[in-house]
Amino acid sequence: MQFLRRSWRNESDIGDLCQDVYARVCEAAREKIPNPAKPFVFAIARNLIIDQVRHENVVSIEAVADPDMLAGAADMPGAERGIMAREELYGLQAALDRLPPRCREAVVLKKIEGLSRREIAMRMGIAEKTVKRHLANGMCALANALYGETTDSRRDR
Repeated sequence: MQFLRRSWRNESDIGDLCQDVYARVCEAAREKIPNPAKPFVFAIARNLIIDQVRHENVVSIEAVADPDMLAGAADMPGAERGIMAREELYGLQAALDRLPPRCREAVVLKKIEGLSRREIAMRMGIAEKTVKRHLANGMCALANALYGETTDSRRDR
């Protein structure tokens, strides 16, 4: 508990983190009892904290209605990197907007919402093969729009 209190900034989460550590230790101990146990428990606690921090730092594109807000949300040093990130986000949004509607929907469901091709097919009411084609066409079009490459030049590499 002392390690968690020193390592985590939100006191109200300490109990939940401790419970998650216990659950992971018990799960791992079903396969093999760790020897020595103390460093194993601390490693699990450290990894759990790292996972929590990573999870908190993820910002969805849809969550940021105004890309100008990203500069304050990111831990990027210097205004140049913030400007570059904003420009890339604007470019991505513009490229997404230029995709055909069904293709754009498939790409957003896959890349932003993280759905599988089967889930996308069910949601859109189309075959998985069609989803695969929409994703391939969409990703090629996005790459062309963002990087100025054609699909033929990319195959030659």
